[in-house]
Amino acid sequence: MYGRERRKTEQPEHDALRAALTPAQRAALPLLERFGWTLRFVRRPMFQEPVPILFDREGRRWVTLEADGSVNENPGFKLRD
Repeated sequence: MYGRERRKTEQPEHDALRAALTPAQRAALPLLERFGWTLRFVRRPMFQEPVPILFDREGRRWVTLEADGSVNENPGFKLRD
């Protein structure tokens, strides 16, 4: 069989993203997902804690999820397009 296996789900990537989260972030994430936010990726700056990045359902706004589970709308850095 050639190419990528299409029958597999995205679950491993989903689990890998959540594995980097703190317990407080994991607890806050389901509530944010209920309001339309999606964990898109986890930024991993060198020598710093991982920073989860969430996008709204339109994909226009993004926020970070702090280690204590709070939402930061102005994290002090920009994302590339």
